[in-house]
Amino acid sequence: MIKMNVFSELYKYRELLKTNVKKEIRGKYKGSWLGVIWTFLNPLLMLAVYAFVFPYILRVEVENYTIFMIVALIPWNFFTTAVISGTSCINLNGAILKKVYFPREIIPLSVTISQLINFLITCLIMFLFILVSGVGFTIHFLYFPLIVLIQFLLTLGINFILSSITVFVNDVAHFVQIGMTLGFYATPIVYLSTMLPEKFQWAMHVNPMAVIVESYRSALYYHQTPDLFWLEVWGLLSVVILVFGYLLFKKLEKTFVEEL
Repeated sequence: MIKMNVFSELYKYRELLKTNVKKEIRGKYKGSWLGVIWTFLNPLLMLAVYAFVFPYILRVEVENYTIFMIVALIPWNFFTTAVISGTSCINLNGAILKKVYFPREIIPLSVTISQLINFLITCLIMFLFILVSGVGFTIHFLYFPLIVLIQFLLTLGINFILSSITVFVNDVAHFVQIGMTLGFYATPIVYLSTMLPEKFQWAMHVNPMAVIVESYRSALYYHQTPDLFWLEVWGLLSVVILVFGYLLFKKLEKTFVEEL
């Protein structure tokens, strides 16, 4: 079991965690003229491309396609950006790890939290689109914080696993890049999940991001209760992945400095 001193250690170094989160957010756009505005521009540019290609060129017939896609695309961007950044975060901070002691888990934690903050900021665009389009909000919006929490726990757990393994196998970062590209098309972001042949529908349940994306879509686009069974399953599995990832991270961190 995870010892309670994990939380006391993090509390003790809370100021360092805050500083790291701020550094991650500011550092991403350091030297950029537009700065944090890119947090809004990136998803908007992607949205503009997909909103044209799929309904007009590929003839995907979905009512309010822009809203249909944006409620899935923005959460997916949060996941991919956080995981790609988290995978190499220990390697990139190798020089600091060799000089100063602090709980090593602060690094992947700060990366994941900073991307969560960026995601929540970007959600302002998503909410604006939902309001302007007339889709609006219903009581089902109350599921939104729960879905965000599950996605955050899953992402943090994955980052603990990948960041610790990448210290020893640098190729992991390249595999993650490829995996995210494949994952985008394996997740119903720009298409209806029902377009997948019935014999492959099971894949929508073993893919955690498919369940999470469909949950966002149910709450914000369809105005209905998400599939609570699979959401609960992946909620529990996200906790398991987080605990496993943390324990693996703590076991491997003892040799981080030697490898770096």
